[in-house]
Amino acid sequence: MTCDAQNRKRENYIRFVDSADYYINDYPSIAKAFLDSIPQPIEKKIKGRLADYYAIQALIFDEESEYAQLYQSNVLAVKYAEEEKNYEVAGDASLELFVNLFFAKRDTIAYRYLNKAKAYYELDKNAHGLVEVKQMYAYVEFSNRNYKKSNELLLKHLASYKAIKEDAYFYMFATYMLTLNYVELGNLKKAYVYLKEFESLKSNPTIVTYNFSSFKADINLELAAYYLEHDRLDSVALHLDKAANFRSYMSDDLARKYFNLRADVYRFTGKIEAAKTYLDSLALFEQKMFNKNLEASFNLSNNLVQAENQLDQESDKKFRNGLLAVLLFGLLGLLSVCYLFYYKRHQYKLNNTLNKVNNLAYLKANNEKLTGKVLGLEEYIFNLKKEVKEITMEREAPVQRDKIKDLYKNLLHNSSTLLDKSENHLELVNDLNVDFFNHLQPKYPQLNDSELIICYYLFMDFKSKEIALFLNSSVRALESKRYRISKKIKLNTKETSLVDHLKETFKDVEIA
Repeated sequence: MTCDAQNRKRENYIRFVDSADYYINDYPSIAKAFLDSIPQPIEKKIKGRLADYYAIQALIFDEESEYAQLYQSNVLAVKYAEEEKNYEVAGDASLELFVNLFFAKRDTIAYRYLNKAKAYYELDKNAHGLVEVKQMYAYVEFSNRNYKKSNELLLKHLASYKAIKEDAYFYMFATYMLTLNYVELGNLKKAYVYLKEFESLKSNPTIVTYNFSSFKADINLELAAYYLEHDRLDSVALHLDKAANFRSYMSDDLARKYFNLRADVYRFTGKIEAAKTYLDSLALFEQKMFNKNLEASFNLSNNLVQAENQLDQESDKKFRNGLLAVLLFGLLGLLSVCYLFYYKRHQYKLNNTLNKVNNLAYLKANNEKLTGKVLGLEEYIFNLKKEVKEITMEREAPVQRDKIKDLYKNLLHNSSTLLDKSENHLELVNDLNVDFFNHLQPKYPQLNDSELIICYYLFMDFKSKEIALFLNSSVRALESKRYRISKKIKLNTKETSLVDHLKETFKDVEIA
């Protein structure tokens, strides 16, 4: 083949990357088909566009909830982006790696990628990318309760956030954090200044209603807690009533805080029965969440045991195949003296046999690791049952309630960690909610597994921050997925939200 023909072939493969980039947001499956059409070795076929290839591949794995491959694709995207000097892709991939590693509590490596993202965006002169990095530093301090440091970072760049008219989320998020920071620091005068700025964005067309409403509920609950601490019950009641208007947008943590504050107000005013009503509601809520997480843990245990059995069977099968292949190779080696014409074919079978032997060793190693995980999970469930029994024997209601709260926090953390490691999240949720998915999948066959899971969590009143944590993703990435879901099912979001649509459409479906 001439050099001109080779160049034309290479240009055709590069066009596959461009086509995949065009379809990735609305039709990830088509984008995947274009990438899969590029033959190996891709390093030679699309030289100069490898960073884009792996960045698009990472988005595809994100859609499919394949987190190990997602991480690996982002690492490769950064590697080739550095070589190709594609600093925008390098910055985006580094920021995604920071989010993944930060939530996995691998802070040292995470911050290394956050610093890389900043450096890449500076080289690319990418203003919006630098804004995301700046807010990420402030949010880390906010999450770690370093309120003064968080304010310093936010105020330093507040004007630049406000100047981004095409996406007011940056300014809204900044004013939300500033309001809560100043409430925690006891400076209500400044807190209300930034609360006013926050509320001015309510009708901004670039703001997602859910984000504004959940932030507003959180602010009112923080103010109610502050006033309760300072015995200003009238102000507590006022902000609790305001928070109640956003009850459907509250996360589980905010709902618990709301119930507790209501009960505390009634206790201080001597209305013991009213306080008991809210505490009973909280207890029922905690029990429901406890049962749901406990059932998820037991199902996860069963899935791990089944996976171990399948791995054992596969290991035996590989072993037998490996022995058979070795014997076959020995026979072919003897016959090769007489049949030199078939020498190359025999060499190929030799290499194939060696690969199978290596695969067998790999499977055995994984089997040992999986056995350790199952034993650890069984010990965790045994300790959990023991702790539940101790709580039920506690006779003093306040002490029992505190123990239930501590147990739930423990369970929620451990369960989310276990679920993050599940290799088939949809199968686990589907097993618990067969009726719901039997209605959802036939009605929206155009949705992929990742999108079906998001619909389920939205229907269950989980908020974007929680769903992003479950799926090991960022809030902004999840919001993009919600937009694509609405677009795929042809939902007019000006008339109704995705959550309201799901609630109305599947209101008669029972959820486990």
